[in-house]
Amino acid sequence: MSGLRTVDEHLAEVLGTVTRTDAIPLFLAAAAGLTLTEDVRARVDVPVFDNSAMDGFAVRFADVADAAPESPVELRVVADLPAGTGENPALAPGTAARIMTGSPVPSDADAIVPFEETAGGLADSLGTVRVVRAPKARGVHIRRAGEDLRAGDVVITAGTLLGPMQLSAAAATGVDRVSVARPPRVLVVSTGDELVEPGSELEYGQIPESNSTLLAGLVRSTGAELMRATCVPDDPDKLRHLLAGHARADLVITSGGVSAGAYEVVKQVLESDIAFTKVAMQPGKPQGFGRLPSGALLFGLPGNPVSVAVSFEAFVRPALLAMQGRTQLQRDRIRLPASVGWRTPPGRRQYLPAAIDRSDPARWTVRPATAGGSGSHLAAGLAAAEAYAVVDAEIDAVVEGDLVDVMLIS
Repeated sequence: MSGLRTVDEHLAEVLGTVTRTDAIPLFLAAAAGLTLTEDVRARVDVPVFDNSAMDGFAVRFADVADAAPESPVELRVVADLPAGTGENPALAPGTAARIMTGSPVPSDADAIVPFEETAGGLADSLGTVRVVRAPKARGVHIRRAGEDLRAGDVVITAGTLLGPMQLSAAAATGVDRVSVARPPRVLVVSTGDELVEPGSELEYGQIPESNSTLLAGLVRSTGAELMRATCVPDDPDKLRHLLAGHARADLVITSGGVSAGAYEVVKQVLESDIAFTKVAMQPGKPQGFGRLPSGALLFGLPGNPVSVAVSFEAFVRPALLAMQGRTQLQRDRIRLPASVGWRTPPGRRQYLPAAIDRSDPARWTVRPATAGGSGSHLAAGLAAAEAYAVVDAEIDAVVEGDLVDVMLIS
């Protein structure tokens, strides 16, 4: 569509303007949900020492290589090694040590015989043991020191989101603290005289305000710090006062007040600081973006809730992740056949709130989440959306069975 900027062009400008937040050191317990800024390297080998993978007996392989049910081998048990022991008993030929999973393997042992491969098992495991099945080879059931990682190896690369598994991996290699990106501080502001708190009695012309709730959750999902999520009327002075009171924000998101109407408060207050443009997308065509005198990035999003959600996914979320140095800025996408057909807007990329039918595990399909399609006002329909069907501007319509790009959001 003539005169409209493409989604990719607008996103390129956004990402070209982003600057990284500073790095801060944190103990592991405080780093969950944040982004790593420096590679984590192992402090110790993993495993730290040769240890047993089974409950049983540490043996010399040569002693038991010929063991069989019809010709068991009897060994004298000379030590008992629970997990956490620091003992390293000598094993002379014909002797064994009872050993538990995770215990250090004696230097003289080169195989582990599990209890299940002895005549008496755990019930008769001290004094002597009768091995009835030979280990398959030397080294069986022994976890060798460093076979997972060596001290100095990279455990987690910079730019990774630190979840429970990543933090556990760091801890397992002896690391107790990491360098992470300071979460960007974000202010969320919904604008509009028609907006009132959810639960309020509505007068004619009023609607419940939902964008601040939507944006607050989306901001937190990126690992950013939500300073405040609030609503102001179409009063330029009140918006100016709010922005001045949050000058420490790294990023400000407004919703409403950026279109072509007569009461566009965001435009009135910020037209000298940020640019307002039209992007070839549906929903979310009117967009504002720039940097405030305070240094904060400002995203002026349209006011309808679906437009807000889509605009956040297309532009704000990648910016917040880039500010933290995340390596992956985009949501995962898959291609699925459409279970129904739907119309697409001429010359604009469509982001359609979508539901995925998983009833046939071998053939997932995608469909609009609501009968209203991508209407920007269909706030309640967002509850049924688990993805966006993303249809390029060059496509006139989606026909049942067409493969569609699906952006996963849940």
